[in-house]
Amino acid sequence: MSNFEISLNGERIATEAATLQGLLLERGYDLKSAFACAINSGFVPRPQWPERSLQGGDKIDVVTPITGG
Repeated sequence: MSNFEISLNGERIATEAATLQGLLLERGYDLKSAFACAINSGFVPRPQWPERSLQGGDKIDVVTPITGG
C-alpha cells in the first residue's frame, strides 16, 4: 500500500490507512473514547468507520466533546 495525503483536523498528513478506522488507529485515537468523525463535511456513523474507505484529498474532522462548566 502507498502513502497518500489527506487533511486531518486541518493538518495535511500522509497516511497508508485504507479506512477511517485504520486512520484513527494509526493516529493513536482510542476507539472507545467519545468522539465523532466527518469526511468532507459529511458525518460518518461509528458503525461505518471500519469500512469507510479513504481517498487522497479527503478532509477528515475528528470532534471530541468538551466537558465541564
